[in-house]
Amino acid sequence: MRKYLFGTGIISVVTSGLALLRAARDGAPFSWRMALAWLSWAITLALAVGSIVDTRRASQGRLVAPDSPAAGQEQKLLRAQLKKYSAR
Repeated sequence: MRKYLFGTGIISVVTSGLALLRAARDGAPFSWRMALAWLSWAITLALAVGSIVDTRRASQGRLVAPDSPAAGQEQKLLRAQLKKYSAR
């Protein structure tokens, strides 16, 4: 679970979200630029969560979409997962 929570995608989503919240709290008027910033943050969040889901599916040996970062690595991730559980 640590490798998912401390991945670079999630860390960047959290830090950019904090920056957006700080800007909103400081009384900056809500403009189209702020709306685009929040939209960009939501897209980044969706991509980070999608990457986590695909990596987890691949490590369980299930197929993932061909445009996924984990595509083509399903066997390698499954072997690593099995090796981890057999060592316990």
